[in-house]
Amino acid sequence: MFVLLLTYTKPVDEVDALMRDHMRWLDEGYRDGHFVVSGRRVPRTGGVIIARGDDREAVEALAAADPFVTGGVATVEVIQFNASQTAQGLEAL
Repeated sequence: MFVLLLTYTKPVDEVDALMRDHMRWLDEGYRDGHFVVSGRRVPRTGGVIIARGDDREAVEALAAADPFVTGGVATVEVIQFNASQTAQGLEAL
């Protein structure tokens, strides 16, 4: 499992200009089974994505392809972890 921690590096209006592309990228990630949950940080300084996978290189490449990152409005930190416990109903993730 991975946590993708996005941090905005530009003003929110520049981030919002890439939001449609970012949402398409997220939709593809969900469709392809990579993403489990995602959302904005509070306060709005970036976002968080929980991703599944075992191949760190593949997840780093996926994260680097985020339009926010390629567009230069955010950086992404990829944090890998081993899930040792889950809430009931999430065992399959």
